[in-house]
Amino acid sequence: MGYVEDYPKQYEDCVWIDVNYMEKFMIDVLVAAGVPKPDAEIVADVLIESDRRGIDSHGIGRLKPIYIDRIREGTQNPVTKIDIIRDRKTTAVLDGNNGMGHVVSKKAMEMAIQKAKEHGMGMVVVRHSTHYGIAGYYASMAVKENMIGITGTNARPSQAPTFGVENMLGTNPLTFGIPTDEEFPFILDCATSVTQRGKIELYARLGKPLPPGWVIDVEGKTRTDTEQVLIDLTRGKAALAPLGGLGEEGAGYKGYGYATVVELLSAALQDNPYLKMLNGVDANGKKIPILLGHFFIAINIDEFIEVDRFKKIAGDILRELRASRKAPGEERIFTAGEKEWIAWQYRKVHGIPVPKSLQKDMITLRDWYKLPYKFPFE
Repeated sequence: MGYVEDYPKQYEDCVWIDVNYMEKFMIDVLVAAGVPKPDAEIVADVLIESDRRGIDSHGIGRLKPIYIDRIREGTQNPVTKIDIIRDRKTTAVLDGNNGMGHVVSKKAMEMAIQKAKEHGMGMVVVRHSTHYGIAGYYASMAVKENMIGITGTNARPSQAPTFGVENMLGTNPLTFGIPTDEEFPFILDCATSVTQRGKIELYARLGKPLPPGWVIDVEGKTRTDTEQVLIDLTRGKAALAPLGGLGEEGAGYKGYGYATVVELLSAALQDNPYLKMLNGVDANGKKIPILLGHFFIAINIDEFIEVDRFKKIAGDILRELRASRKAPGEERIFTAGEKEWIAWQYRKVHGIPVPKSLQKDMITLRDWYKLPYKFPFE
């Protein structure tokens, strides 16, 4: 059996709920938490897009533990005030004032796209923002305008540098969106660490141990105890390995290098906090805002080549890759964005898979805000 046929088997212990129902629930929760409805719709759109694509680590599963919990504890503002610090022909700097990262990020990519329409390229950076969801959402915004989209963000320290064991860098995704003539674009959206916290949270919700080599402790030994790892990552007692793995044998220095590139472009250009400044606690252990930086780039393809010609070449490249000789026992070769498209073909019919831990979060959110929902799993 192949990936498509086996897809539902990954979620045998989950209840499937309609996509639109889930999005409406998120909007209602966010509004109840003090997020203005237009902003709540943006946040929910980013989160549900993650669930649509099968990126369960960044969808509704993050609504409570990331956004709502931070709003309730006072470390994130539900109302997003956006300040334009600089605005030039092809560049701009925005300040998100510790509001909803999705809101300022959508504004930033819209500005980058407009600048690219007028001048060929646009780059907008953001400071004092917060977690912005899946990076691929913003790259896709450029793709929909027949442009190449690039984005990245720093994050709370969780990744150790090569030959180190201390969590210094975030998961720091470096993300590209490129249009093609196929039904789905090329979207490369992944962390510069071997994995990312959201994936570990997903393993925790599913009650699964971590694969060896994802996480190391202060002695450099691999960790697989998922629940404790989530605690120790915030305490500095565990760290993620960089993309490529530990040391240099698997070229982990490459992941470390790319993570550093993202850190530089997310902090130095916009004068934003970086590395240990993003721990989320002060010297006394009190929780404080995690002020992230992002960058967004839009490249107007039409300035280089006729768009349809570009899409055809891009599509040909991807089709040749998928048609190349497969390893023994393998049925299929994928290109970036394809599995997410397959996930959406299934989920737009069957809905979003909701494991028991997420069911508990949804019930908690409903009860906190006294929302009129009776869930299918109750």
